[in-house]
Order: sequence, then C-alpha cells, then structure tokens
Amino acid sequence: VAFLMPDQASTRYEEHDYPGFKAAMSDLCSDCKVIYQNAHADVALQQQQFNSVITQGAKVIVLDPVDSSAAASLVGLAQSQGIKVIAYDRPIPDRAADYYVSFDNQGIGKAIADSLVEHLRINKVSRDSGGILQINGSPTDAAAGLIRDGIDQGLDGSEYSTLAEYATPNWAPPKAQSWASGQINRFGSKIIGVVAANDGTGGGAIAAFKSAGVDPVPPVTGNDATLAALQLIISGDQYNTISKPSEIVAAAKVAVSMLNGETPKAKTTLYNTPSELFVPEVVTRGNIKKTIFDSGIASADDVCTGRYLAGCKELGIK
Repeated sequence: VAFLMPDQASTRYEEHDYPGFKAAMSDLCSDCKVIYQNAHADVALQQQQFNSVITQGAKVIVLDPVDSSAAASLVGLAQSQGIKVIAYDRPIPDRAADYYVSFDNQGIGKAIADSLVEHLRINKVSRDSGGILQINGSPTDAAAGLIRDGIDQGLDGSEYSTLAEYATPNWAPPKAQSWASGQINRFGSKIIGVVAANDGTGGGAIAAFKSAGVDPVPPVTGNDATLAALQLIISGDQYNTISKPSEIVAAAKVAVSMLNGETPKAKTTLYNTPSELFVPEVVTRGNIKKTIFDSGIASADDVCTGRYLAGCKELGIK
C-alpha cells in the first residue's frame, strides 16, 4: 500500500498522518508493506512517485494530491492496471477515485469561521470596529476550495465583513505571513480576526502580527491540530484548530478492505466517488485538554515544553 502525501508546508503529514496510517496498517494487516512518499508540493515529483510505487508493486495507492486536477490522470493510470486509488483528505473532482476519505472540508471552513464569529460576539467586538482577514489554501487544491466555501458561508451569515482575502500558493506559511504583513500595514487595528484555512497559514499570520509588535494578537483560526498549533492555542496566540484523527484510521481500513478484494461501503458520494466524510471537531483553549490530550491524540510531553509549560499547567494538561 502506497501512502503519497502532498507537501511539508503543513507538519501534519510527518507528525500525524503517516505515523498514524502506518500504525493502523500494522494493526489491520501485519504483513502489509507501506511505502511512504512526500511530494514537497511538486506536481512532477508526485507523478514520479506515483509511477515508482506502481513499479514497486503497490496494489492500493492512498493519494493526497498536490494538484487535484493533475491527479486525475494518475487515477486513470492506476485504474487501467487494476490498482485501487483512495483519494485522501483532498478530493479529485475530474476523475472518480475508487474511494474518498476525508473530513467534510466545507464543514471545516464553516466550523472555524462560526467559532471565530461566536468568539467575537461573546467578547462584544463591534462590527464597526473593523473586519476579518481570510487566508485560504492553495488554489490547486480542491479541498482548499471547499474550505473557502465553508468560510464564506460562515462569514456571510455574520455581521462581520471581510477586509481582504488571499489564496496561499502551496499552503506555504511564509507566503501567508508575507501577505498578512502587508494587510497589517494596510488595515492596522481594523483587523479584528483572521480566518486561516489551516495551521500553517494561521501560524504565518500570527508570526506577522508578532513581528509587527501587535499585542494581543487578534484571534486566528487554524485546521489540522499540528503540534505547533496546539502550543499556540495553549499560549493564547491561536484561537482554534480542527482535530483530524478519524480519517487516518478510516483510510487504512478501506485500503485493507480493497486488498482483500472487498468493496468498501460508502457513507456518501462526492464527485461521483464513494466517500466517507467525517464531521470536524473544533479545538479551542476551552476543550483542548479533553479533546486532544485526554483522548491521546497528542502527548503532553511533546507539547508542554519551554514557554508553553506554564499554559499547560494552567489548563491542567501537565
């Protein structure tokens, strides 16, 4: 089974997805071999890796595409040789994979936006005091488009306006940081919050505010529950994120089912592909202990280090 991830701009693939998938495969199929590759946001490299794992004998390929459109030809290539393809986390709209495992990405966007809006309301932040920056994901990622649609849905239904919006090439945090820096110079204290589509772009925005000497940092959203984001939430610098453990184990279960010649049961259909889409869970400082640490998703020893230890003690994490 090949596990092909798109980039390292988000640390989730090295921290969570691959270790979690490998562990789940070990439990479900102890004699199965897992081949892991990361494309480093390079479409051509992912194509090479895809061809390579076919040559190595992969029977099932779990693919999180760098470019959702370009991935259509990869799906066709595999299927022509009887190889199953599981689209993972990001959909492949132009060619139906054999299965799609992800979270409800539009639901993720709406959830993080709704959470931010609720936070602003609770803190009685007036709509007249400013607006929100929206940092979307990569324009070549179909999942990023769905997350953006969800964010739009959440913000459009609120009293708060969007000051400016940005599509982050390859989800690269430095690009998000650079753009946010420009908006801080442009809008200053008019920025009352930031809806960022994942933890990397959110972290970039936070770094921009810190560099500009903004204190406190306006509430910033995220998605993926990376270790860095968990630390930023504990310290109060990031407002929320999304925890995603479910899809990792589900992808392994589907892969093993396909190896056994079975047809996994679909819970729904997206882009003509049988799918299982999990409901996102928003993580904030208020529920991080229960959601992340009590459930064993992350270890306090890994997160509660250095300047974050005081916050962990305050929250009862360590």
